[in-house]
Amino acid sequence: MGLPLESSSCKALDDLLGGGIETSAITEASGGFRSGKTQLAHTLCVTTQAGFIPKLPKNMKGGNGKVAYIYTEGTFRPDRIVPIAERFGMDPGAIICARAYTYEHQYNLLFGLAEKVSEEPFKILIIDSIIALFRVDFTGRGELADRQQRLSQMLSRITKIAEEFNVAVYMTNQVIPDPVFGMFISYPNKPAGGHLLAHAVTIRLSFRKGKGEQRVCKVFDAPNLPEAEAISFFNKSITTCYSSIMHNFVFLNKKKAHLPDYFQRRCRCQRLEPA
Repeated sequence: MGLPLESSSCKALDDLLGGGIETSAITEASGGFRSGKTQLAHTLCVTTQAGFIPKLPKNMKGGNGKVAYIYTEGTFRPDRIVPIAERFGMDPGAIICARAYTYEHQYNLLFGLAEKVSEEPFKILIIDSIIALFRVDFTGRGELADRQQRLSQMLSRITKIAEEFNVAVYMTNQVIPDPVFGMFISYPNKPAGGHLLAHAVTIRLSFRKGKGEQRVCKVFDAPNLPEAEAISFFNKSITTCYSSIMHNFVFLNKKKAHLPDYFQRRCRCQRLEPA
């Protein structure tokens, strides 16, 4: 019997992931800047809250629960979530968020979150990104062993939250150059965090820029999914404020979908602080 899945609101991407973001597991999305990782996180903030979104296909359902969002790079933007919610006719109000400034702060937020998850129906934890603060607080090879140990402790805490409360975990990750394959492939980057992070996550996704405004999502590693890709398109007719909104993922042989107009509205997001 498979685990419950959180829909991404797009059939092609859900098909790529075997139905959606898996619960009781960690899904990692790695890629360079402006590759679509955070945009998918914002979309999940909306789709996770819906028991059934009227404008989605009937076989695609949300998680009907709350969202916890921990960000480390200042990437959480309520004004980007609002147009996504309006696309589905929803009010994006069931989100708690917190900005972490050090790896210790990030770790402590998980303790406060565990208490909230035990009392309220949270369905997904989003961390954007997992490795950024570790690369700031630990420098050089002399601190690498200590960094990996601290990272291992944090990943263990995240895994316990996912499995104990049956929530999906979606976290983004940065990339670093891969000199070994740099001369043989056109995208010579690999996820940061080393083997430790690779063993801790369940599903690894790789995001990259395609031609023009295209974005490509590839299943990099998964225990139950084959390697495959999906490609996205951007709508250039949107105003500059929302020009980076990814409205759909489609396979290479699908046509561009229509994106309805958006109207700006305030998003009510609570703040999450450690207990």
